[in-house]
Amino acid sequence: MNIVVCIKQVPETTEVKINPETNTLIREGVSSIINPFDMYAIEEAVRLKEKYSGKTTVITMGPPQADDALREALSLGIDEAIHLTDRAFAGSDTWATSLVLAKAIEKIKDVDMVLCGKQASDGDTAQVGPGIATHLGWPQATYVRKIDEVDFDNNSVVCERLLEEGYEVLKLSFPCLITVVKEINEPRMPSLRGKMRAKKQNIPAWGIKELGLKDEDAGLSGSPTQVVKIFSPPPRRMGMIIEGTPPEAVDKLFSELKKHLT
Repeated sequence: MNIVVCIKQVPETTEVKINPETNTLIREGVSSIINPFDMYAIEEAVRLKEKYSGKTTVITMGPPQADDALREALSLGIDEAIHLTDRAFAGSDTWATSLVLAKAIEKIKDVDMVLCGKQASDGDTAQVGPGIATHLGWPQATYVRKIDEVDFDNNSVVCERLLEEGYEVLKLSFPCLITVVKEINEPRMPSLRGKMRAKKQNIPAWGIKELGLKDEDAGLSGSPTQVVKIFSPPPRRMGMIIEGTPPEAVDKLFSELKKHLT
């Protein structure tokens, strides 16, 4: 079984800064971690490998510092890592990002399953996973809380997809993409042996040319959505407390509403 996990390195703090010229996050020099939801995807990939055997690969698109996230994934039991890094990728929206990741998955070849966290904590769009599946033309299941069965005879997997009021059971044929929620497992801690292996492991870097893309396919030029303006919302006005008996409070409330309506 050949599994690819797509992860993202995100700012560890909520105190992020925005580049006023590009309207994108300034990631350089900011303490970063693996996107928390991606940790569950990493753990599930390792568990599937342990149960069914096979190979796991983690990929991320990001600046040089994203190498730390890849090595952490390796320390948790992932076999190989690939770093997608190129100045041409800077400023990519979810469409361009999913295209770059999809091209990397195609380059890896013979992939049975792609696992992603349900969304990134710094964007919260939940669009990259489904975008990858769309570019690849693969079946997908989002918000998966459990992978029930892997059937190699029929090249399929059965999983439970979380809904607002319950869940649904889906059967997907290989190759497929699954985004997972935190209910799926409990991520493990890295072992000392895993840390030592991750520190020594060579991580290849693929740029836009290695993926067979053009500069206009990624980055700001390859992004159909653009951030026009970023601003802080105006502070909320202080509310008021209406005291008195229920009838008195109702009369006071109606009086205040009339003031604002007239």
